[in-house]
Amino acid sequence: MLYLTTVFLAILLFGSANLLFNPTFAQGDPWIPFLLLMIGAAYAFSIDGISALLIRRLTPEKWYEPDRALFTVSKAERNLYNKLKIKAWKDKVPEWGGFTSFHKDRLASSSDQAYLRRFLIEANYGVVIHIANGILGILVLLLPPCRYPSVAIPVFAVNLILSFLPVAILRHTSYTLLRLYHRTQRNQHEQ
Repeated sequence: MLYLTTVFLAILLFGSANLLFNPTFAQGDPWIPFLLLMIGAAYAFSIDGISALLIRRLTPEKWYEPDRALFTVSKAERNLYNKLKIKAWKDKVPEWGGFTSFHKDRLASSSDQAYLRRFLIEANYGVVIHIANGILGILVLLLPPCRYPSVAIPVFAVNLILSFLPVAILRHTSYTLLRLYHRTQRNQHEQ
């Protein structure tokens, strides 16, 4: 619901700003900037879906293993996430795990090593997908209805912000999960 509300409010805000301050839209049909922003949001959503599908299908799972250096969360990064008070708002951001049949909104087991490994791999996929979505959102600038900077830049900016939120949540969660994963590994070796 957070995403839809954010997109709806952004369309209202930037559509109204275009009507008030952009001479291109001031003289025409008042629905045009709102329509163009909706089309831009649909394009951004499509780009996000296509990039997610391509990343899932074309990159090997071994790239997303839990102990890869790329996915290490530093102390400074953890402090940033704590300052952003992720725990207070993370449950408001939708979790799209249903598309991969692996939900990451709650932990089903804190002691099953195979499950924790799968969770971390899925989280790492999510991080890469959302970073790619944020960056590839710039492609809306190339699409005809978004040729106006006052339409394309807000669509790109909102998409970038909405892509950053899951990255922060996944990275914040991964640190704790990686510690649990390593603990289960040690416990298994000790047995």
